[in-house]
Amino acid sequence: MTHPTGPAAPLLSLRQVLICSALILTLSMGIRHGFGLWLQPITVERAWSRETFAFALAVQNIAWGLAGPIAGMLADRFGAFRVLVVGGLLYSLGLVLMALSTSGLAFTGSAGLLIGMAQAGTTYAVVYGVIGRNVAPERRSWAMGVAAAAGSFGQFMMVPVESGLIGSIGWQMALFALGAAALAIIPLSLGLREPASATASQPGQQSIGQALKEAFGYGSFNWLMAGYFVCGFQVVFIGVHLPSYLKDQGMGPDVAATALALIGLFNVLGTYGSGVLGQNLPRKWILSSIYGLRSVAIVLFLWAPLTTTSVYLFASVMGLLWLSTVPPTNAVIAQIFGVRYLSMLGGFVFLSHQVGSFLGVWMGGLLYDATGAYDVVWWIAVALGVFAALANVPVRDAPIARPAPQVQTA
Repeated sequence: MTHPTGPAAPLLSLRQVLICSALILTLSMGIRHGFGLWLQPITVERAWSRETFAFALAVQNIAWGLAGPIAGMLADRFGAFRVLVVGGLLYSLGLVLMALSTSGLAFTGSAGLLIGMAQAGTTYAVVYGVIGRNVAPERRSWAMGVAAAAGSFGQFMMVPVESGLIGSIGWQMALFALGAAALAIIPLSLGLREPASATASQPGQQSIGQALKEAFGYGSFNWLMAGYFVCGFQVVFIGVHLPSYLKDQGMGPDVAATALALIGLFNVLGTYGSGVLGQNLPRKWILSSIYGLRSVAIVLFLWAPLTTTSVYLFASVMGLLWLSTVPPTNAVIAQIFGVRYLSMLGGFVFLSHQVGSFLGVWMGGLLYDATGAYDVVWWIAVALGVFAALANVPVRDAPIARPAPQVQTA
């Protein structure tokens, strides 16, 4: 019987992988984190309902999820570099067309489909495949935590930048500026360009079909997908609709911008911390605790008097729990199945996350328009958090046992 293992020796230097991964995630995750700031100015100027904007971002999340496994397969087969280049180009184009869209359909095509596909090729699934192949197993969870923390820092850094751009040059020109910034992903991807041997199939290795059959037939993989569904529902609902929720309660846009920035700031600590803890503690308990604490934080936020202080406390706590699920989830996948198809399997788990994101952002707009408030969606998020905390309990992260390698055809 054999177990999945990491690469015998790193192909790229650890410093190079971490710096380039960090900067790519800073841009790709940072830009999208501030999209909620555009809800008010775009819907007011275009005379659209909130559901129109929310549906476009819902499509963005589902497009990201659907394209994720494909981007992962391509990255595992041909290398992350090519996928990142295409993703950077699509990201820039999507932001420009988002600014030029004058109908709900066009906005859904640009902000939804194009940017969603771009995010599939420039975020965690693709980048983590490179990390998995180039970082020793005993440091993998830590390295993933570092990369996730960089994406979180991008969220903290980019929100005030985006808010300032909207205030100073208008929401359309702000999107043009972000489109130019997204092109920086292309030269950064050169630092993640692996030798062809790193992604070439070797005799005796699993085929893609065998890897998928193995993963989807393994209970722990499906439980991870269930938990990640909840993660997507919660964070995207809050990230997109929190600014409008606070505005409805009479709070100014500066409070919302500060809250989103605090989420990004504390997310740096949370993602790095979960990566470090994942080196020493069972990752399923880390994940279960994160989901349970999210529900507790939302309940306390809803029950407490709404003040600037309570908003900032909630944002800080949620920031600690925001993307802290990412390093342990991907580290568990690598531990169970190995790193050969890490980008692809991570893409499928992330597809579940994005189905949750689609429902979270869309239902936020739909139920707001139907009821005039966000209360129902808040309580759905609480119930789902409890479910996810329980769903991670049966996860087993020991390496899966496989028969001795045999020569197989793809």
